[in-house]
Amino acid sequence: MFVGVAGSAAAQQTDSLRRAFSERFDIGTALAARQLVPPDRATLNLVAEQFSVVTPENVMKWSLIHPTPDRYDFVAADALVEFAADNGLKVVGHTLVWHSQCPRWVFQDERGDPISRDALIERMRDHIHTVVGRYRGRVQGWDVVNEAILDDGAWRDTPWRRLIGDDYLDLAFRFAHEADPDTELYYNDFSMTKPGKRRAATGLVERFRRAGVPIHGVGLQGHWGLDYPSEQEIDDALADYSKLGVHVMITELDIDVLPRPDEEQGADVGRGARRTDALDPYRDGLPESVQQTLADRYAACFRLFNRHADAITRVTFWGVDDGQTWHNNWPVPGRTAHSLIFDRQLRPKPAYQAILDTATEPR
Repeated sequence: MFVGVAGSAAAQQTDSLRRAFSERFDIGTALAARQLVPPDRATLNLVAEQFSVVTPENVMKWSLIHPTPDRYDFVAADALVEFAADNGLKVVGHTLVWHSQCPRWVFQDERGDPISRDALIERMRDHIHTVVGRYRGRVQGWDVVNEAILDDGAWRDTPWRRLIGDDYLDLAFRFAHEADPDTELYYNDFSMTKPGKRRAATGLVERFRRAGVPIHGVGLQGHWGLDYPSEQEIDDALADYSKLGVHVMITELDIDVLPRPDEEQGADVGRGARRTDALDPYRDGLPESVQQTLADRYAACFRLFNRHADAITRVTFWGVDDGQTWHNNWPVPGRTAHSLIFDRQLRPKPAYQAILDTATEPR
């Protein structure tokens, strides 16, 4: 087991997020390969103390777990599942079908030409049955399809959709259910507060339920900033999703304090920009005033989550500490990001206490 290392950051905590919110919703975090193999014991002790659910940040994505047609790599994914089992944590698998971090061979034949609909369906079925089947009974839920909808509500033009058709989503959920009938199945996306995407996502869930396609929840990726989306937008979205009768989850929560290179919001991994001093202002640490602004923003978000706790089943941070957050390299590579609630030395930031304080406030 990974717990019980004397002097760990977790041992210095007088409370924990998992205990504080245990009557409202699960609190989760994402783990990276470098934290699992070999085990980063300080980080894993902190996770075991503070969180009730773990999600693989990358190690279950297709490009890492199934990099070539005849090879699966389960080393890091197995380590995550074992760590969770040893410490009484739930696991949410991420992600089975996504247009990004999916090798080109998945969509091509030996000549590099696009494969047929039937061939791609068979590859999807084999991958999902293999991965979900391996962890049957040990993974409590899966992000089955990730980011299939554009912000305006249109379907994203991905190789999955071009080669199979719109029913690729239905098939993915059905295959996952075949592989593990007892696991929960989720649709996951960013910008889920935007009206167009909100209408499309709620419509997808409603269509699935009418057609008997198994779906148990929707994940709202909380890749947000200090001033977007507005509290009203978050509140309205949570109210809408709560009416669906499925689990509502905040799946990838982080709050970007760095300036954006453009006005676009969201989390499209295809975007990028060159680093400049103006875009990387906090290399020597986050000023106290910005720390407080970050703490206030996290607290405001959690007050909204608490308000909708009857529908929300999980809030997952997208990483443990600032050194892990993907904002260090997106949308500007090489920046010093401060998006999470533990700093690079695994010390709690003011945002940590601000979040804890909301757990004792009336809903």
